[in-house]
Amino acid sequence: MAAPGPDWPPAAELRVAQARAELLTLVRRFFAERQVLEVETPVLGRHGALDPYIDSLSVSPPQGGYLQTSPEYHMKRLLAAGYGPIYQVFRAFRAGEAGKRHNPEFTLLEWYRPDFSLDQLMQEVSDLVVAVLGCEPPVSCRYRDLMYARTGLDPMRVPTSDLQQAAAAASGLAAESLRREEALDVIMSHVVEPGLVGQGALFVVDYPPGQAALSRIQVRDGVEVARRFELYVEGMELANGYLELRDADEQAGRFAADNQLRKSLGKERLTPDPLLLDALDHGLPECTGVALGLDRLLMCQLDLGDIRQVLTFPRERA
Repeated sequence: MAAPGPDWPPAAELRVAQARAELLTLVRRFFAERQVLEVETPVLGRHGALDPYIDSLSVSPPQGGYLQTSPEYHMKRLLAAGYGPIYQVFRAFRAGEAGKRHNPEFTLLEWYRPDFSLDQLMQEVSDLVVAVLGCEPPVSCRYRDLMYARTGLDPMRVPTSDLQQAAAAASGLAAESLRREEALDVIMSHVVEPGLVGQGALFVVDYPPGQAALSRIQVRDGVEVARRFELYVEGMELANGYLELRDADEQAGRFAADNQLRKSLGKERLTPDPLLLDALDHGLPECTGVALGLDRLLMCQLDLGDIRQVLTFPRERA
């Protein structure tokens, strides 16, 4: 028999697999102590995510459908059905995402807290991350202040052309090819995030309203902001949390706008999930929710620089 080739072993060393198992035990203990219910929702769903900058993996007929990019739509149906606080360790899939911090298949920890404020949810995220990493608790900074400190630009008021020029200078992309939100994302990834290395853990809060996703928009300090946060540890994004949107009509309008943008980007227009809209129409409780990348959290815990080093499935899938 020929010697096995170099691609058959798992990507992660045994010690990493053991650390992953310990992390999952810690996570389940953490939520059990707080009486948050573990749930399971479909990995294969009838509807894909409409976010213009996230691509779902489709499944060919006769089964059909989409591998889910997150469990959000299905978990919100459970919330509307009265399940109360819930969490899930979820295998998520996103097409075209590969690199040192991205893999098409990855593990999300997602949870929802009825009647929690965004500050309360951030405290819970902090408690979990500090328990895993042993780091100092994250400090908070407004997106607007952070962007201004790094670039001298006010993301809430600066003309789009200024953002385009700054993004082009940082990335080499053509300025005129970038929409406002794309320019902001480029500046964040190319200018702001590298400056967070060495700064420990940081919550970035109050994003521009154009980056609301499924969060609510409110007026704070005289400007409209998306009530969401992201957690960074040493410049790497670990978590994304929202004060959840509860209005079915507004959500339907955002889905329609997402589809228009998808069309302009040359992407497939997707049918919005009608059961999510029905659940919102029935009544989603006042709640906050967050998705945290468990693979990235493990990378931080073990001081590893490539997501493939924490994946236990074979290299040909990594």
